[in-house]
Amino acid sequence: MSGPLAPIPLVVALPQIVGLLDLAGVAVFALSGALLAARMRQTIVTMTFFALITGVGGGSVRDLLIGAPVFWVRDPWVAPVCLGVATVAWFTPHRWWQNAVLEWADAVGLGAYAVLGTAKALAYGVTPVPAMLMGVITGCVGGIIRDVLAGRPSILMRPALYVTAAALSAGLCAGGKALGLDNGVVWPVAALAGFGLRGAAIRWDLALPAYSADADG
Repeated sequence: MSGPLAPIPLVVALPQIVGLLDLAGVAVFALSGALLAARMRQTIVTMTFFALITGVGGGSVRDLLIGAPVFWVRDPWVAPVCLGVATVAWFTPHRWWQNAVLEWADAVGLGAYAVLGTAKALAYGVTPVPAMLMGVITGCVGGIIRDVLAGRPSILMRPALYVTAAALSAGLCAGGKALGLDNGVVWPVAALAGFGLRGAAIRWDLALPAYSADADG
């Protein structure tokens, strides 16, 4: 079949989709970093730094661990996206970002980033379980670094289902690869599963049970 209605082969479409998702994830996480700096009444320089470190922190740690070139150093779009996001946050009223929109956008980025991180690790020959951990690192470490720099409890210290949602997406991605399933099916399902779990946690305030010192009586 030819002409304007001819379908785009999946092998061609997937890399393009992955690239767009990667930039979208960077933008969402960068915005969360910039807005945290805004709440702390910081300068635009600090906001830009927070945007960059939050947007690329997880992917940078992943790339260093798997021996890959650090993605944002080679990609000409990533740093400008972080700078642009920080600039937008600086020039827009804070009330625009006070509702749940950013939290839900972050949930989308978390699921997508966990899948992308796992898939990249698998492509570099990492075995499934470590690759799954690389996916969790990709989705969560940027936020951890952001929180540590801001002097507030990191996402690891909160019972809300955040890291668990990233682990679900990463585990499904790695499991699908181990079973030889089609990436075009596994990746969207895995990303949606992580998003769904995180979304449920946002909607119904779901959390893991905390350790109780009185558990033994």
